[in-house]
Amino acid sequence: MSGIVWREGLRFLHQRGRFLSALVRPLVWLFIFAAGFRATLGVSIIPPYETYILYEVYIAPGLMAMIQLFNGLQSSLSMVYDREVGAMRILLVSPYPRWFLLVSKLVAGIAVSLLQVYAFLLVAWFWEVRPDDPMGYLYVLPALIVTGFMLGAMGLAMSSVFKQLENFASVMNFVIFPMFFASSALYPLWRVQQSSELLYAICSYNPFTHAVELIRFALYGQVEWTALAVVVGCSLVFLIAAVFAYDPSTGLTARRGGPDAAK
Repeated sequence: MSGIVWREGLRFLHQRGRFLSALVRPLVWLFIFAAGFRATLGVSIIPPYETYILYEVYIAPGLMAMIQLFNGLQSSLSMVYDREVGAMRILLVSPYPRWFLLVSKLVAGIAVSLLQVYAFLLVAWFWEVRPDDPMGYLYVLPALIVTGFMLGAMGLAMSSVFKQLENFASVMNFVIFPMFFASSALYPLWRVQQSSELLYAICSYNPFTHAVELIRFALYGQVEWTALAVVVGCSLVFLIAAVFAYDPSTGLTARRGGPDAAK
């Protein structure tokens, strides 16, 4: 596990553009989008907030989850690359259980995503977007670990389906943006319900919505138990799917003739 985490950390350090893009994307939403829509999309008093809040404060948890979503899929993108160049064969034939190797890959991705999220929170702090209690930065850590695990496991399960790097990169856009926009990241669900019951149902069943709410409540030292149950349940489902898909004897890699099958 330490080797996989170290390898992922070195890859992240060598890809400085990845770190900058991970910060620029949410900061653009925070500084430009939120400023432009602050009056239009004002937020009423809803849990966990006890008073009226700025729109920037409301969307901050959603932007934190967006960082983890992008990182989870980008980390899984490296699995597709490793399969193309043949490096995955070394991983899959090691004596360690396959589930342990995939969990190690997830832990490495979570560690990288935590660095990105806290770097974003540092910049947001200077923008006066912060929790009421400074301990909120510590309270949110377990929530970030759980949500990072879910989003990373989802990315691993997806990466097993695609044989080429180009295919996976294009499908990322069909996953990230629908999950992000059809959630409570940018607007409360009660506002969505006022305009469309169908969209409200989609948002309610979207796992990303529950990831956002888990982070939102954790920032204020609270636990949203429904969101926690959904995130943990989805994490297990995605992880089981990824372990099965990467099993050379029964999974999707077996149907293609092995992890390094010809494209």
